[in-house]
Amino acid sequence: MGSVLDHAPVLPVVVLEDRTAAVPLARALVAGGLPAIEVALRTPAALDAIRAVAAEVPEAVVGAGTVVGARHAERAVAAGARFLVSPGCSAGLLAAMRGTGVPYLPGAATASEVLGLLEQGVTDLKFFPAEAAGGTRYLRSLAGPLPAARFCPTGGITAATAPEYLALPNVACVGGTWLLPDGVLAARDWDRVTELARAAAALGGPAV
Repeated sequence: MGSVLDHAPVLPVVVLEDRTAAVPLARALVAGGLPAIEVALRTPAALDAIRAVAAEVPEAVVGAGTVVGARHAERAVAAGARFLVSPGCSAGLLAAMRGTGVPYLPGAATASEVLGLLEQGVTDLKFFPAEAAGGTRYLRSLAGPLPAARFCPTGGITAATAPEYLALPNVACVGGTWLLPDGVLAARDWDRVTELARAAAALGGPAV
């Protein structure tokens, strides 16, 4: 499937309490131009949601986020996850994600963590928590000494600030939670999701 970073400028990050919402949500996101979807492993419904999307929405590239251990990685891939995303990374977690055979984005928040992952041959990374860890100013400062690293910043980014991140040379996409504002899931307002996804898919270029 290539790199997780290259599907669209925004990688939707979704937390699902109800697995029955997974398929229509995925279809709405794909219809808006965002085929890659990160389902956070934060709820009991997450693995079933991944399984449902993998089986019923073949045009979606569903992955698992909040992967924090080997068991998480194994179970997510068994459920059909086509990529893995972690909030941070240890040697053991890196080995586990690498061992699954699917693409992965290990999390990093410091220059030392980025350097350690580059030493392991990993160049595609998640920068988390983006806003709390220094935001665009911090990422810009990493581009000079560590040009090989490419990032998907996630955490606190909005539709308004996303273009500032996407304008950076070392940012390929951003993780977006704003695509599911309060009430949208409960209302099953899939048209609204598609509208927000379409706007997100059009992001990029110089910050304004």
